[in-house]
Amino acid sequence: MAIKVCIAGATGWAGSALSMAVQQAEDMALVAAVSRKKQGKEIGGVLGFSGSDAVISGSVAEALTTKCDVMVEYTKPDVAKQNILTALDAGVHVVVGTSGLSDDDYAEINEKAKAKQLGVLAAGNFALTVVLMQKFSEIAAKYISQWEIIDYAHDDKKDAPSGTAREIAHRLSKIRSSELTIPLE
Repeated sequence: MAIKVCIAGATGWAGSALSMAVQQAEDMALVAAVSRKKQGKEIGGVLGFSGSDAVISGSVAEALTTKCDVMVEYTKPDVAKQNILTALDAGVHVVVGTSGLSDDDYAEINEKAKAKQLGVLAAGNFALTVVLMQKFSEIAAKYISQWEIIDYAHDDKKDAPSGTAREIAHRLSKIRSSELTIPLE
């Protein structure tokens, strides 16, 4: 039986690639999609693929009136937390690709997920190279006492520091603190 998937941000840069990948997967079915700009249109027609007649909704609450197993959150930091909480309230597991949520946001999400007995997987970055960089950094931090994270992006990036930088900082903090030998000033 195919896993029924809803994608919030289904027509965005990352969301459109994910929508097409889910549609092509044999063990998944794209049954619902969210995009404020493309609402009311069929996802297959918007993205140029066949096999899904899902109509794009303007909100997660509307999309989740269609029965699904998991919602992928790939929108923007200012709406992501509410989308995640809405999915949990609807009894749906969540995969979070949106970065920029705070530790307090994740604490609230964790509390609700536990109460609802649902899973939430938050990944600051899905790229294999980033996963490897994180793992290698963790190994190196065991042996190197000084480390620094430089997060470079365009001037109007909405989630600065990025979710990737926040995640690696959290992982490295579990191993050791960077020892400063020169004052930051």
